[in-house]
Amino acid sequence: MVKQESESANRPDNTAFTQQRLPAWQPILSAGIVIPGFVLIGLAFIGIGVALLVTSRSIQVLELDYTGDSNGSPCSSCSQSDIANCKCSLNFTLTTLFQGPVFFYYGLSNYFQNYRRYGASKDDNQLYGDLSSFTSPSSSCSPYNYDSSKKPIVPCGSIANSMFNDTFTLTRTVSGTTNNVTLDGKGIAWWTDYNIKYRNPSVTPLKNAFNGTVKPINWAKPAYELDASDRSNNGFVNQDFLVWMRRAALPNFRKLYRRIDASGDYQKGLPAGNYTIDITYNYPVRAFNGAKKIVFSNVSWMGGSNEFLGIAYLVIGSLCVVMSVVMLIVYAKFKFPDEE
Repeated sequence: MVKQESESANRPDNTAFTQQRLPAWQPILSAGIVIPGFVLIGLAFIGIGVALLVTSRSIQVLELDYTGDSNGSPCSSCSQSDIANCKCSLNFTLTTLFQGPVFFYYGLSNYFQNYRRYGASKDDNQLYGDLSSFTSPSSSCSPYNYDSSKKPIVPCGSIANSMFNDTFTLTRTVSGTTNNVTLDGKGIAWWTDYNIKYRNPSVTPLKNAFNGTVKPINWAKPAYELDASDRSNNGFVNQDFLVWMRRAALPNFRKLYRRIDASGDYQKGLPAGNYTIDITYNYPVRAFNGAKKIVFSNVSWMGGSNEFLGIAYLVIGSLCVVMSVVMLIVYAKFKFPDEE
């Protein structure tokens, strides 16, 4: 008796939902539905693929390698020396207007930022401004958590220690006169990075928060002096630092360095003419057979130049159309009598 009462208490309500009596519709996938469906999907994918491919190919991209591997390269002398802040220059000519907005990237090849231990080599509490992590960096930063004198490194870890440190200035020569092209470095990092993920300690001046610590081994300046021209662009919210800390997924990548300031003669982009990029060459890449390049690019409604998505849509759309033809042939040859 007790068992029957227990079963009645656990029984679901006698409703259409709990007893699975709701009306349902199940499509009958006949050849008259499937074959036209594949054709329509294929044509739609092909149309989207063509639009994406045409848009991607309309984006202007200029790549300039400055690794300095060959003796004829302008930066060959810098790549073969250990001189800090070695100077070299790249000259290039634009025959037509480079449509704006123009983005200035640096690119690295054969550089595996997606390596697991490399990606884990940082102290999130330290990067969020926790002063206790300044004096006791996380063990995940090892061997870049303390220097040889056992002083804590801030910011610690492999990612921060390997921060890209080449710098660039762009000039344009007009009628024998050289003019600087203004490069805008504001807002090049993700908004969530400099507003949420990374924080400077609430200490004024910022330099005092770093008392008793040392800068990363490969850095020329401490974190609180990364940008002498803008006090708000120092510490862990420095734009270049934030761009570098967001790791790349693939070994060949580019990261945003600056934007061309859209003012004066450059409102529509980079005009045709002769340009020079003055490079302060610091970052070594030859030890791991890497390469460095400068990339100028503009964007469209779909972002930067990337033909993969358009090609993928074309391939899938073509396969759908081909499969619809195959199914039509099979259906015409082997259709059942009751479908005639």
